[in-house]
Amino acid sequence: MSLTEIVSTASTPVEARVAYLQTRPGSYENLGHLLEIEPRTLSSSGRIDYLAALEKQYSWLYSLIQEATLAIAGSEPNEASNMWEGVDEAEREDVATALKLSPNTAQMRIDVARTLTNHLPATCEALSNGDISSSHATLIARETADALERGVSPDILPLIESKALAHSEFHTAAQVSKKLKTLFAQYAPEVLEERHEIARDSRTVSIYPESDGMSTLIALLPSEDAQTVYLAINARIELERALCSSFGPADGEKEFSDAETDKSNDKNLDKNAMDPRNIDMKRADALTAIASEFLSSNSKKIENAKRPISINVTVDLPTLLGLAENPAELEGHGPIPASLARKLAADGKWRKFVTDPLTGNLLDMGRSHYLPS
Repeated sequence: MSLTEIVSTASTPVEARVAYLQTRPGSYENLGHLLEIEPRTLSSSGRIDYLAALEKQYSWLYSLIQEATLAIAGSEPNEASNMWEGVDEAEREDVATALKLSPNTAQMRIDVARTLTNHLPATCEALSNGDISSSHATLIARETADALERGVSPDILPLIESKALAHSEFHTAAQVSKKLKTLFAQYAPEVLEERHEIARDSRTVSIYPESDGMSTLIALLPSEDAQTVYLAINARIELERALCSSFGPADGEKEFSDAETDKSNDKNLDKNAMDPRNIDMKRADALTAIASEFLSSNSKKIENAKRPISINVTVDLPTLLGLAENPAELEGHGPIPASLARKLAADGKWRKFVTDPLTGNLLDMGRSHYLPS
């Protein structure tokens, strides 16, 4: 009996047809047979099989999209025709316009298509057959492209690709991506060492203003340093809990060593029922407390430094005295609520600025500092 007879004959139950189509590779014919079936008429398990069968056909369609993208962009980057254009600019704009994508997203599509075609033939075949999803193929391509850019030899790609595809059978795309990182580290350890040394030089701490008087503090650190900071934050919470409660940490309680351990110990850190803060709030407060304690214990040294550390807040006098609720201005951030301005001013030194109430122009600037009493 032919495929058409199996999936079209009235004697074949529709559930059996769906189950059979789920095992078939992507093709126009198989997709057409699926489209003839109304999924709402299927049982619960039949609908799941139908969805899986459609996903398999989508993988095949996604492989065709890669071929179409490559037909537009070419298998290799196209050099600019003049000094005002960038690499792949015309091709990128064509793809972006056709698919209504941003130029960056269009370039990512082009890069994925090139990596799949030029370096990952087994992945292309698995995608075309519907053995892996489009998400799996995309992440395999991105991890491979990143590894090649970092200097990994193309000679090891077939071995790593085969292991990644085997891993894809029972794992999510994100898990396969993690597996690929491990594989590249195992088979090209010298590249990992070199890239780590380069990456260490990019460590930084940045602050970005957010709305409602909040800011985002981001630290890009070497992994061991990040774990040290995280350990200190959790240790600060544990110390506070021990001081505020009638019982200390349980005997033999494990220390915080990594993010997974921290998650399992969140309940231990939340033992103080009188504290309404959740664990995220406690960690944020602990980080602030650690920094504040350093500033307090080294205040004399900081005052004698050539460039003393300060937080500048501009607030009008009525608001400062609690007679008005006008927003203040935090330097480097922007507007903050009056209550926050008064809180910051309570521990700071005041300096007088007289401004025109209409234009805001500075009329007079005091030379002395005042401590609130």
